[in-house]
Amino acid sequence: MRPSYLAGLLAVQPSGHHECAKLWKPTASEGTGTFATTNLKNMFDKDILCATDLTPAADQAVRAAVILAERSGMHVSLLHVLNRNERSDEGREEVLQRMRAQAELAHGGERVSHKLLDGDFMKRIAEETAKDHSMLVLGTHGPRGIRQTLFGADILKLVRASEIPSLVVQEGTDTTRLLERIVLPVAAHSDIHRLLDVVCALAKVFASEVHVYQLMRPMESPSDELLANKLRMLQCMERENIRHLEVNEPSTTFSIGFAEPTINYAERIGSGAIAIMSHASDEYRYIADAEKERILANHARIPVICI
Repeated sequence: MRPSYLAGLLAVQPSGHHECAKLWKPTASEGTGTFATTNLKNMFDKDILCATDLTPAADQAVRAAVILAERSGMHVSLLHVLNRNERSDEGREEVLQRMRAQAELAHGGERVSHKLLDGDFMKRIAEETAKDHSMLVLGTHGPRGIRQTLFGADILKLVRASEIPSLVVQEGTDTTRLLERIVLPVAAHSDIHRLLDVVCALAKVFASEVHVYQLMRPMESPSDELLANKLRMLQCMERENIRHLEVNEPSTTFSIGFAEPTINYAERIGSGAIAIMSHASDEYRYIADAEKERILANHARIPVICI
């Protein structure tokens, strides 16, 4: 039998979307579920790792990293993994000059330091995320990806391998509205609190408006796990005093997946980010990878927060 607090949530789900100024709350006997614990000090006590392949897409990533650093009081560690043609003394100096130019273009100033590594760039970036960094920022070229080869599944593999939260931006991303609005799709993951921690921390720093988004399909009943997580999201936003909207969008076209409606909604509202879990929940495991790849390389060039 569906727990009483889930039944209550089902009973009040509206069509369309509205601001949740008044939310249905469970009674003490029903419990409140597990909330995210937002710890700003822990989230922003280390620098931001930004990987660059010295392309225009990486320019956008550096700019996004600098904006994050400025808002949170952090610094940026700009990382480039050298290819074979760059490993001579002359090659290294040329790379460093181009990295300095990227930092200058992003108005990074003294907030940006530079780091060079040798080896396989995906492996080295993943390894570096375990070393005293708060967040990883990556730039992609949409259908081409970092260094012209990292796209779709490769980007997904990298953010999954990361030991820290990731922010993926694209060539052409509008960083002027970075994180102003964050679309948070409802998901059934048992560890959704990890994503909530990051979204809440970033929303506080950027005074973001968070849209808790659920696609409402006709004749489809959401799972208990999904509804429980939706309640956790909404209660977490209220508890942390974060501006938010509960969005229940009726599905108007046939779609098995969730990526396209989510991207379209985020584009309509001028969202500054979409926040997702990088691994699949049990509910959508058979289509999740392809859907997450579509979000990461979305046509609207909206940044994506990943855990």
